[in-house]
Amino acid sequence: MFSVFILKRSLLKTQWTSLLTLIIGVVLVQLAQGGEHTTSKNAEGQNRFIGFMAALTACALSGFAGVYFEKILKGSDVTVWMRNVQLSLCSVPFGWVSCYVYNGDAIREKGFFFGYDKFVNYLIVLQAGGGLIVAVVVKYADNILKGFATSLAIVISCIGSIYLFGFELSLQFVLGAAFVICSIFLYGYQPRKPSDLPISHKV
Repeated sequence: MFSVFILKRSLLKTQWTSLLTLIIGVVLVQLAQGGEHTTSKNAEGQNRFIGFMAALTACALSGFAGVYFEKILKGSDVTVWMRNVQLSLCSVPFGWVSCYVYNGDAIREKGFFFGYDKFVNYLIVLQAGGGLIVAVVVKYADNILKGFATSLAIVISCIGSIYLFGFELSLQFVLGAAFVICSIFLYGYQPRKPSDLPISHKV
C-alpha cells in the first residue's frame, strides 16, 4: 500500500493476488514453526488484541521505512555505498552511547573488542553483507521484491531447522511454503496484452 500511495506504483491484479497468497503462506509457516513451542503457561497474562495491534503497527512501520528508503535511494544519484555511510553516521553514535551506558565498565576493563571470536566476526560480516544486499535490491528492484525475498528466507530457515534443530515437518508448513513459492512466481507473471497476441487471436 505504501508503494502504491508514496511511489505511485501500479500493481496488476495477479500481483495483488500474489501478495495475499504470500501473507497466507507466511502466516501458515510461522504458525507451524512456533506452534509446538506454545504452551498454556506461556499464554497466561497475554492479551491477543494488544499483541495483534503491536504486530500490525510493526508491519506498518517496517513497510513505511522500506518504501521511504527506496524513495531516498532512487530519488538521487548518490551511490548505495555513500548512502550507507550517511545512514551509519546517524546510527553509530547511538550504538556507541548504548554500549558505554550498559557495558561501560566491562569495555574499559577488557577493551571494546573483547570476546570477538571467529563466530562473532562471521556474524558481523554476514549482517553487514546482508544490509548491503538489501540496499542493492531496493535500489535496483523494489521494496516489494525485498519482502518476497524475506519471506522465502523464512521458508529456507525453517527447512534448515529440520536438519539442524530437529524441526518436524508438518502439512501446515508444506502448505504455507507452497503458498510462498507460488506467490513469488505469481508476482513475476506478466499476462499478455491484447497487442502482444497473434493476429489470429485478435477478434
